[in-house]
Amino acid sequence: MSTNYKSDVDAVQDLVSKYTQLRSEIGKVIIGQDEVVRDVLISIFSRGHCLLVGVPGLAKTLLVNTIAQTLGLTYNRIQFTPDLMPSDIIGTEILDESRHFRFIKGPLFANIILADEINRTPPKTQSALLESMQEYAVTAAGKRYALDLPFFVLATQNPIEQEGTYPLPEAQLDRFMFNVMLTYPDLEQEIMVVKNTTSDYKPKLDKIIGAEEILFFQELVRRIPIPDNVLQYAVKLAAKTRPNTDSAAPEANAFLSWGAGPRASQYLVIGAKCHAALKGKFSPDIEDVKAVALPILRHRIVRNYKAEAEGMTVEKIVEAFMK
Repeated sequence: MSTNYKSDVDAVQDLVSKYTQLRSEIGKVIIGQDEVVRDVLISIFSRGHCLLVGVPGLAKTLLVNTIAQTLGLTYNRIQFTPDLMPSDIIGTEILDESRHFRFIKGPLFANIILADEINRTPPKTQSALLESMQEYAVTAAGKRYALDLPFFVLATQNPIEQEGTYPLPEAQLDRFMFNVMLTYPDLEQEIMVVKNTTSDYKPKLDKIIGAEEILFFQELVRRIPIPDNVLQYAVKLAAKTRPNTDSAAPEANAFLSWGAGPRASQYLVIGAKCHAALKGKFSPDIEDVKAVALPILRHRIVRNYKAEAEGMTVEKIVEAFMK
């Protein structure tokens, strides 16, 4: 499809149209979870990665598979297990028939990677994703291999079952733009889910957008101007989370051991730009920053013992920062 537009204003309007079509198409399979779908699509158009956290049975894997189909991108699922090795993800060199070493690409070489139950594998294997998430390339046997663009890691994690799991390293958590929490559907939504999944209902999903357009819209989002006051609000919001600093909010000093780094500021700005664009606006405001703040900050702040003892959740603390 053509990505030639008379102006960025026309391009934003087309992005809104594509986004609306994507939401409609995904809705054929995924009932409810509107904010989750929105956040995953924002992360994709923002060139970010997304961590989906929820109990089993909330359609995390189905959501990623459905989005991959509507985007028309290559898709691989990696089931993370305790015995998974880095070479199982990246690939490995083999000695072929002509006695030459040849690199066999692993499942990481796709546009969308579903890292299913990412916390079930040891840190050595988890860290194999770090280079790909940041550099869009992998290194094997001293050689660097570029990944096809666009490239996204959409990881899932079970928050309640901790036996046999390995907490994600802070450096890797920081690579995820969003930490999205999935909740139980309401009664009407669950009735619809059960009705669809216990019948012969098989929706046909259409491809709405391709790789070339996604790359174009990613660049478009970055070109969107942001007012100085909104930029400063985003940076100050991240700075408020850092305890024992000049910019720290009282809640940070009282309830946090550690705050968000500069990558949070970057994601707050790019996320606000994308959120504004998907609503047809040509410049973000402070409300756009607030709309993406919780999933961006949720995994970047560490509560202390006092917060846990007094029942101060991450959500309550972030809300206090935004007042």
